[in-house]
Parts: sequence; structure tokens; C-alpha cells
Amino acid sequence: MNAWERLFWLWEVLFGITFVATTALVLVGDDNTSDKTVAILCLIGVGITYLVRGRGLIKGPDHEEIPWLFAGVLMVLVTAATFATTTSSFILFFACPVLYMTVPTKTASVLTTVAVLLEPLSSIAQGGLDQPALRILVPMTAILIIFNLLAGRYITQIIAQSKGRAALIEQLEASQAEVSRLSREAGMAAERERMAREIHDTLAQGFTSIVTLTQAIESEMDTDPKAARRHLDLAARTARENLAEARAMVAAQMPSALAAASLEESLRRLVERLTEETGIEASIEVDGPLPALPMATEVVLLRGAQEALSNIRKHSRAAVVSLHLSVVDGQARLRVTDDGAGFDPAEPTGGFGLAGMRARAGQVGGIVTLESEPGAGTTLELEVPA
Repeated sequence: MNAWERLFWLWEVLFGITFVATTALVLVGDDNTSDKTVAILCLIGVGITYLVRGRGLIKGPDHEEIPWLFAGVLMVLVTAATFATTTSSFILFFACPVLYMTVPTKTASVLTTVAVLLEPLSSIAQGGLDQPALRILVPMTAILIIFNLLAGRYITQIIAQSKGRAALIEQLEASQAEVSRLSREAGMAAERERMAREIHDTLAQGFTSIVTLTQAIESEMDTDPKAARRHLDLAARTARENLAEARAMVAAQMPSALAAASLEESLRRLVERLTEETGIEASIEVDGPLPALPMATEVVLLRGAQEALSNIRKHSRAAVVSLHLSVVDGQARLRVTDDGAGFDPAEPTGGFGLAGMRARAGQVGGIVTLESEPGAGTTLELEVPA
């Protein structure tokens, strides 16, 4: 509801006061009974015309066609009342604003000017031009016409502004609803993407390790029971960690590795496990004691290391792997180097890992750089704000 509609009751009060006051002035006037009767009936007609049609035109939507019938009936009734008794001209305080509210401004200006001229014309019709009262009535009429035109223009501007604001509010509400819908959809998409990254970086890699260890156990069961038992223990430990990661993922908590140990300890465990499961000679170097890092930074570094080591495990055929972690100039850098088969970074890999790593790093303002050549190993560097 716009301001015009909220304050419309004030206009109704003005109509009631003007109608009652004009009727009372006509009744106590010096005109004869027949003229008073005609004037009262016309005033009643004005009130009925407004209530039946005018009120709906003012409160309702804009009309493409000018309501000529309403304007014509109103002008006829006002004219008849004014010519019956000039006291009835007080009804113009009501009729003129109604015309400005229901017909275009130019049309209303013409009709209200004619309505204001009714009183001097009525006086001339009844007493001729030689009347002392006309010396006052004519300049007053001119002033009233000017005032009427200015006030009418002001009224139409206020109504137009109010309706314009109402339309703008409707558009804003519609836009807000659309933004809310898009935000919900974006939030759902972001959550799906987060879950996909978490599953890829944790559960999928854990299951891959379990499958690899199971295959090793099958080949070692008869030939090397001790190694088979060691790999079985690793598979059980990996399954338990996967379960812990799944629970943390559902609860949207920090990775279980970081909940139980520091970032440095978690990375060392990853390196040790890579050696235990694959026999790859893996090592890690950390420059000095690390400062306290934001949890989001630690998660990105841990997930990046997991993804890098998973790719080495599955694709590189490397014999030596090294990790280097440092914090320099407000940036935490993790570099993972292997001496494996390498690849061409320009060729599409079709996997989700590197793309997910870059997306995760980008969320905290980090970057991922990759250097590799076929047969020359791979170096991956992950840099995020510390």
C-alpha cells in the first residue's frame, strides 16, 4: 500500500466536511426555497456521483480512457447548483480536486477553470454586469483560477509520485524475492560442490587406499603373511579414518586429522602412510616452527597435500616424493615434488582433483601452480594467505 492509499481517509474527511458545510450554508442562505431545493438536490447528486463512481476512479488503477461520463455529470450538477444559488460554489473545494484526481491534468485544468468561473457567470446572469460586487468577485476569481491550477498540478504530481513509489516498491520486492531464490540455489550449488570436494579429497582417496591394500593383501597372503598383516592393519586404520571423516563431513566440522593433531603432524602422517602403503620414499621438510594459521588455511593445505599425494599414488609411478611447508611474507606455501612420469599440464586431465584444489584455494585467496613435463616429474605449489 502506497502513501496515497494510506492517507486516503483524510480526503474522505475533507469531502464530508465540504459537503456538510456547503449544504448548511445553502440552507441558511437568503435564496428562495425553490432555488435552495434545486441546489440541495444537485449537491446530493454530487455526493452520490462521487460515492458511486468517483471514489473508485480515485482509488483504483489508472484508466486508459478518460471517464468523460463521470466528469460530465459532475460538471452539470456543480453548474446547476451554482446557478441555483451562488453559495453552492463552496462545493468547488471538493469538486476541483476530484477532477484532478480522475481526468488528465490538462483536461482537469480546463474543467476546473470553467467551474471557478461559474459563480461570476451566475452573478452576471442574475444581476447583469452593472454590479458593485463584481469589482471584488472578478479579481478573486482570477486569483482562484491561478491557485486552482497550481494546486491541481501539485495534487497530480503527489499522486503520480506516490504511485511511482508504489510501483518501485513492488519491483524491489519482486527483485528481492528473485535474489532470495537465486541465493538459495547458489547456496545449494555451493554446498553440493563442497560435498563433492570433501568426498573426493577424503572418502574417495581413502577407499582407493583400501582397494590398493586389499589387492596387496591378496597377493601377499600366501607368500608374505607378515606383510599381508601389516597391510591389513593399514586398511583397517584407513577405514576408521574414513568413517571419522564422513562423520566430520556430515557435521560440517574440521577434518578429523586436524582435530586430533597439528597441521605439521597431519602432513607427516600422510607422508608416512604413503611410504607404508606404496614403498615410495617420501619425506617432508617444515621451515621452523609454524605460526598459528587460520583453520581455513590449514584445511586448504591439508586437502591440497592429500590430493597431491593421491595423484602421485595413482598416476606418477614415482620413487621419491618430497613435501616442503613454509610461511613467508604472510603466505603459507606447500610444495610437493616427485620424480615420476610427469605429464603435460596443458592437456585436459578429465579429473576433479586439480580443479577442486584450485577452487578450494581460491575461496581463501590462494593459488595453485603446477610444473611438469612428460618423463621429468611434477612440482605442485599451493600458496594461501597465512
